[in-house]
Amino acid sequence: MAEYRFRSVWWLPGIPARRVFDAVVDLESYPSWWPDVRSVRQVDDDTAEVVCRSRLPYRIVVAMHREQQDASAGRVRVRLSGDLDGTLTGALHPLADGTRLEITQHVRARKPLLRRLDVVARPFFRANHAWMMRRGHDGLAAYLAVP
Repeated sequence: MAEYRFRSVWWLPGIPARRVFDAVVDLESYPSWWPDVRSVRQVDDDTAEVVCRSRLPYRIVVAMHREQQDASAGRVRVRLSGDLDGTLTGALHPLADGTRLEITQHVRARKPLLRRLDVVARPFFRANHAWMMRRGHDGLAAYLAVP
């Protein structure tokens, strides 16, 4: 079925939740801090086209359409379409010494290559995703550490 569920938790010590939230919803800034996000093109006020490429030799192109964005609750939800179809949610938890960001993704691969290779390459796809998320976490932490 080429369906995936991912959950990542990013710990951002010493960074207030509002700064994390503002960075997470500013998709156009992603290429400056997340090496695997190659480009972002704003389509309309609620939609952006994002091109990603990590270690494996393919790129993913998705439209991210904002469904929910609530800064006071620290929640964001986007609908994904394109090479991946599904949802991505983010929940921020402010703590005394920083912010915890939980990212949940439930997607189905639509890109023909990913669908064809799903059975044999699934462990590589999952490892690639984990590596990409680690690079995103590290990039965001460095980006937000600069005053």
